Amino acid sequence: MGMTPTLLPAIASPADLRRLSRAELKQLATELRDFVLNSVSTTGGHLSSNLGTVELTIALHFVFDTPHDRLVWDVGHQTYPHKILTGRRERMPSLRQLGGLSGFPRRDESPYDTFGTAHSSTSISAALGMAVAARQKGEHRRSVAIIGDGAMTAGMAFEALNNAGVAHAGLPADMLVVLNDNDMSISPPVGALNKYLARLMSGNFYTAAREGAKQVLKHTPLYELARRFEEHAKGMVVPGTIFEELGFNYVGPIDGHDLDALIPTLENLRDKKGPQFLHVVTKKGYGYKLAEADPVAYHGPGKFDPARGLQKPATPPKTTFTQVFGQWLCDMADADERLVGITPAMREGSGMVEFHQRFPQRYHDVGIAEQHAVTFAAGIACEGLKPVVAIYSTFLQRAYDQLIHDVALQNLPVVFALDRAGLVGADGATHAGAYDIAYLRCIPGMGLIAPADEAECRQALSTAFGRDHPVAVRYPRGAGVGTVPARDLSTLPWGQGEVRRQGQRIAVLAFGTLLYPALEAAERLDATVANMRFIKPLDTALVERLAREHEAIVTVEEGCTMGGAGSAVMEALHAAGLTTPVLALGLPDRYIEHGDPAKLLSMCGLDAAGIEQAILKRFGARPSLIKAANL
Repeated sequence: MGMTPTLLPAIASPADLRRLSRAELKQLATELRDFVLNSVSTTGGHLSSNLGTVELTIALHFVFDTPHDRLVWDVGHQTYPHKILTGRRERMPSLRQLGGLSGFPRRDESPYDTFGTAHSSTSISAALGMAVAARQKGEHRRSVAIIGDGAMTAGMAFEALNNAGVAHAGLPADMLVVLNDNDMSISPPVGALNKYLARLMSGNFYTAAREGAKQVLKHTPLYELARRFEEHAKGMVVPGTIFEELGFNYVGPIDGHDLDALIPTLENLRDKKGPQFLHVVTKKGYGYKLAEADPVAYHGPGKFDPARGLQKPATPPKTTFTQVFGQWLCDMADADERLVGITPAMREGSGMVEFHQRFPQRYHDVGIAEQHAVTFAAGIACEGLKPVVAIYSTFLQRAYDQLIHDVALQNLPVVFALDRAGLVGADGATHAGAYDIAYLRCIPGMGLIAPADEAECRQALSTAFGRDHPVAVRYPRGAGVGTVPARDLSTLPWGQGEVRRQGQRIAVLAFGTLLYPALEAAERLDATVANMRFIKPLDTALVERLAREHEAIVTVEEGCTMGGAGSAVMEALHAAGLTTPVLALGLPDRYIEHGDPAKLLSMCGLDAAGIEQAILKRFGARPSLIKAANL
């Protein structure tokens, strides 16, 4: 696609970019956009958002002295152009693969990545911290937060704006917030008049005139009139009054694809003191018609041919756990009109598209506001309705206090459908659901179910929905072994596991989808296997029986071993006065990199071969060795 690049190959760092003319920068934008499209189409990754930030990225690195000046990106999946311009172009073919480039900014990857961001709404807080630290150290540097309009829906962004607008140690912080707004339509507000106004309002003349007028008018009745007129005049052309009220100088909106508007405006704002706010309007998928037409489909595509776009696979893919949840949600909503579905801005990711279409009055997307989502659900539950919060395991971490204080402490019947439990593959450590077992099972009154496959997942959700207290159901990204769920709304016996294979000597207690590799390992070892299903309440009767009937217990879970389901089993045995040795297998006490999920599980020893090897290493092949290990 496109021309042979002539400028991009010569950009080893932003210093090279700063030597280019305005005309060359425009050519560079075309080359960079082509490179992003061709690169992502061969590796998979985030596309729409990155096509939208090409000019903005060029302008920021041109105007600011990076990495001395700090750029903090939010959300991190719009940083591919930034990575390409900061010396990582040749590593792009390794994007999101084991040992390769991360799909998000990472401090240990480059000095240009000033802050790790993969979840949203953290940039303004971090950039403010950097600005305050620079001043305390006596260093002259600028801090810039680039935040998407989705990320601006989170309370944390407004907490930071509110704090940035006040003086820190007597002085306002020198920082710039760039709102990258790709939700607004470009045409109406961004005409020639707006471009002129933006430049005018960001320039010194306007500021000086405004300050001078204030001094002159200070002691006259005209002052109040002038102040009101200014507010109203600005309010007529810009939606910036709220940011002005928070103490920011608001400029915009300007066209985020127009370097002739971006560069002079950023240059004006760079040299100003105090908190500055620039509103730029961009288009997701800009420059690639297929992505412009369907930015959601091209948000995070796999590999594809840019000339043909995304194609439907010849063989239909296996049903995912997410789809099982989506189907169950619709079926349960049909059966029970009390059901309300809630998502913090993850309608597609959590499989709620059909529910939204069929039950629009009972569907709530609350934006990227996980804390609010959980307390909002608590309020709904107080009135006798039955909220189901579809939330990724890693995102529920952001609402932990609300989970305890607002839901569990009041024993409200909220169902948490925890997608992306366990490893997630290409998104890496920021998105892995490694901790939910440990952080949920310590909460009194909380139920936690880990279904082994798709059919059991549907039953687990129905079981959770029928309870009169909070229950979470954890399930992984993607498909499982492919069991077909029944269409009914049958439930599981509460708090009971089941023995799936009767063997001897060793009992493997599997929690969740790792039941299947555990069964495979057990075939070779002739071990017993239990599908535990419930992490809380734990089936202690089954645990104690298996401990008495076997020489050793092995627990398997796709979650951290510290405080996980294995720990729960050890606590139960300890409480029962049983000394049967326990081997707890799960995710190790370190962050797991991005890479292919099957490969990562294998590296963690959680595939069939790894489980078998761990058992043999600890307990040996012969009964006598277990006795010895016991002594």
